[in-house]
Amino acid sequence: MRIAVAYIGQESDTFNPTPATMESFEAFGLLYSEQLNSLVGIGPVGGFFDAVHNSGRDVEVVPLVKAWAVAGGRITEQTLDTLTRDFTERLAAAGDLDGFAFLMHGACAAAGEDDVEGHMLAAAREVVGDSLPIVVGLDHHANITERMVALSTAIIGHRTQPHDPFETGRLTGGLLLRTVAGEVAPVMAWRKLRLLSHQEQYLTTRGPMKVWFDRARDLENNEGILSVSPFPMQPWLDVEQGGWSVVVVTDNDAALAEARAEEMAELAWSMREEFQVRTSVEPSEAVAKATAHDGLVILSDTGDSVFGGAGGDSNVLLTEILRDGGPKTILPLVDPPAARTLVAAGPGATVEVDLGGVVTRWYEPCRVSVVVRQVEADLVLQLQDSRNDQARHGATAVVDAGPATIVVSELPGVGGNYPALYEHFGIDPRDYSAVVLKTASNFQWFAGLTTEVIRVDSHGPTQSDMRSLPWERVPRPIYPLDAIEDWR
Repeated sequence: MRIAVAYIGQESDTFNPTPATMESFEAFGLLYSEQLNSLVGIGPVGGFFDAVHNSGRDVEVVPLVKAWAVAGGRITEQTLDTLTRDFTERLAAAGDLDGFAFLMHGACAAAGEDDVEGHMLAAAREVVGDSLPIVVGLDHHANITERMVALSTAIIGHRTQPHDPFETGRLTGGLLLRTVAGEVAPVMAWRKLRLLSHQEQYLTTRGPMKVWFDRARDLENNEGILSVSPFPMQPWLDVEQGGWSVVVVTDNDAALAEARAEEMAELAWSMREEFQVRTSVEPSEAVAKATAHDGLVILSDTGDSVFGGAGGDSNVLLTEILRDGGPKTILPLVDPPAARTLVAAGPGATVEVDLGGVVTRWYEPCRVSVVVRQVEADLVLQLQDSRNDQARHGATAVVDAGPATIVVSELPGVGGNYPALYEHFGIDPRDYSAVVLKTASNFQWFAGLTTEVIRVDSHGPTQSDMRSLPWERVPRPIYPLDAIEDWR
């Protein structure tokens, strides 16, 4: 059998006004055709390859494209056109296929297009027709739409947060191979909930999210059920069909799929108030707690989550740390003009520079006197444990300002959420009392180094205060923006 695979994804934060461009995708390495073989063991494409390798089947894989960008603002119309054209041209050139594994994010929006995944699936169907099996693997923070369901054979989402992209790719590939072989006949049912939630209850290892995801795993143990995927949509996507979803895939049993999808929707709705519980504290309190704590503490900058689509340009915690004179902290900050200025100044220079507030305009720049420690004209960080093999940060400078060591970069890269960023410059995070992570839930790469996580209730494009965001497009009424008693 001949199976095509493509990986195209970006998570959009529509409250970040800075658009994503092709440069955003190039920063993480565009790959075409056989170049995708370098992703063996890495991310969803690696998981797909693993499923093929271990299937014992005679499979010819036709790799098409890998184009993934860090989360950010809506992608530009030109970028969407380029991605669509490149992808469909390669799909058309692939010749006769027996199936297609389409790996995407699921919460991507573009200028003039709320549903990029639905758009891509429609473009694929224009090439391959209506009958070719297309199994879609998504991040579980996807926004499932009518078009996505109508145009795919089956949809599978991540099973855990922190994410498990390799496992999702493996499951996607495995179901596709069984479908093409005629061993199963996938039937989907889905439910859309008038429900949103902030990010603070998104970990699947505890709280209401664990209850919901554990029930999905329980249901998958029942005969006839191929997959149960909860989709708590990422919180900062203001689009026409926005809201949580659940997708159930059965083996040719529509009634079973409908019943279990209804059950999963009801379960999520029954816990809607629990999903809204916030544990974050004000920045001043967070810094005070970190100062008093022994060991390395994570300060989670919830309002500026780079992995949620923020720009990484928040200086809220930096100004708080400098004001109070501690604790000794290492933190990232995205500021293109400052990064270029500092790289030009070079190691040893003392520079008065404005930091923050440049990318998204959510923050006011703060004037800081810094001493440049190290610089790199164009940092490309090599990654081997994530969705990608590289992350470009552009011009990058390590500077010291009082108790703070700041890594100022031109591009978001990994948002300081990997110790590898600091280790690249010979910095051991354990020499500090606090590390600022630009995420509200992806703490896994620092888990072996830190002793506590303190969520900071900071404002910004990924803030936990959902009601204060400028919603315009989500279907109303929707909970918790509105007081409603039914999810339908």
